[in-house]
Amino acid sequence: MTNPKYELGTLANRTFMANETYELLNFGKGFAVPQGGSGWLDDEGHIDPSHGIQTWITGRMTHVYSIGAMLGYPGAEKLVDAGLKGLTGILHDDRNGGWYPSIQADGTPEPGKTCYPHAFVMLSASSALLIGRPGAKELLDEILKTYDEYFWDDKAGLAVDTWDSTFSTLDDYRGINANMHTTEAFLAVADATGDNKYRVRAGRIIDHVVGWARNNNWRIPEHFGPDWSIDLEYNADKKDDQFKPYGATPGHGIEWARLITQWALSSFANRAGARPYIDAAEHLFRQAVADGWNRNGTVGMAYTVDWNGNPVVTDRMHWTLAEALNTSSTLYKVSDKEEYLDWYATFAQYVDEHLIDHEKGSWFHQLDQDNRVIGTVWPGKSDVYHAFQSTLVPFLDPAVSIATAVKNAE
Repeated sequence: MTNPKYELGTLANRTFMANETYELLNFGKGFAVPQGGSGWLDDEGHIDPSHGIQTWITGRMTHVYSIGAMLGYPGAEKLVDAGLKGLTGILHDDRNGGWYPSIQADGTPEPGKTCYPHAFVMLSASSALLIGRPGAKELLDEILKTYDEYFWDDKAGLAVDTWDSTFSTLDDYRGINANMHTTEAFLAVADATGDNKYRVRAGRIIDHVVGWARNNNWRIPEHFGPDWSIDLEYNADKKDDQFKPYGATPGHGIEWARLITQWALSSFANRAGARPYIDAAEHLFRQAVADGWNRNGTVGMAYTVDWNGNPVVTDRMHWTLAEALNTSSTLYKVSDKEEYLDWYATFAQYVDEHLIDHEKGSWFHQLDQDNRVIGTVWPGKSDVYHAFQSTLVPFLDPAVSIATAVKNAE
């Protein structure tokens, strides 16, 4: 018999996850740095200055504490303001526009302008807007203008990835990870502002992803050339790259499955229109867990697999399990299939037994295949975004972005 603590729909599970929501907010509350923005948190929730101030982490933490404010977490609004201070101040390139990827410990901006952190600026601004923080609307207006000008390729219906610091030269690389977080941010903006053009854009990205995955045994290609030609061998010599690993990433298949479902539910007036997309989401989820789960004789989800589904990097990343909780619960809501309830319970138990640091707080970000804590890709516990969302998404409207769904439930 499964412990009711892990069973979706039980009071025990809701209590477990609500407690974890609070614990994660407690752990992350020390993120703010004096200059504005978020530091990288270490194992105990203290700032590790060696990582500087990261724009994507600042965006994530501003988003998280915007939701925390909706939940009544003490001091959350001030923490949101600290994040906004960084995003409108030190992290912003006042000369060339856009946002630096990070500011190094000595105050030097990291070169380049990349899509991934800009997507999180968009997400955070839309969440801060929902709680009425000063400057949030202006920040959202600016990031949407910047994103439209430099990152959104309307002809392709996809986002480009990397510019030089002055937005003069566009790199040839195209990537699906930045498009995934762009999809998340577009849906959040559509829900927060009512501007449906961003939902339409999300759908254009999703149509590409579903097509690529369907033609590749439901394993999503991650890396592309400038003409969006698939490059399946990208980073074959650097298989565990932090943001651009080789092969298929089961966690991304799982995360895309939920975003696709959310978009479909919010875009079609009836389930018949959404059904092909929900079917695609189920294919993505099933392939991901078939490829990644318990493949090396030990429990857990492999980080990456090759194009035949064989594990390549067998480390377990915490975000994969957070997204697995979100997606299994979402697919259960739209299908009523018991298999997704079983998966949710399996993932919740793994999270409790292996990922939650019951002593120091938050979740261990990286384990090896034997579930021992390591930090080769993700040292410390940089932020709480993925883990935090997984304590809420399973209990919210699957058709609505998390911040708006929480606000609607107030």
